[in-house]
Amino acid sequence: MVLIEEPSEYVTLISNDGFEFVVLREAANVAGTIRKMLDPKSNFAEARSGRCSFAQFNGIVMEKFCEYLYYNLKFKDSKDVPDMDIPPNLCLELLVAADFFDGEQFDR
Repeated sequence: MVLIEEPSEYVTLISNDGFEFVVLREAANVAGTIRKMLDPKSNFAEARSGRCSFAQFNGIVMEKFCEYLYYNLKFKDSKDVPDMDIPPNLCLELLVAADFFDGEQFDR
């Protein structure tokens, strides 16, 4: 008999400076790259452990990105979505992160 372990409701995203962000799997799956990493069919170590490390991004960028994941989840079916507050000094880094994370749903 093969036991199939149900994936955890939460996953951990880890920045290059060691900060760990525990987020709902549903929120993390907004990002195409993370969704593919966590897909049980992918055979990636991240899919088994529920932990994704990102050497490209520091904790400040990852924190704002995680905030966006929840923002997107909260307003996914809304028409008049309020602007998310993004500090000007993070704009370029967040654009790079959005491109890396391949958020098909980032086109709001």
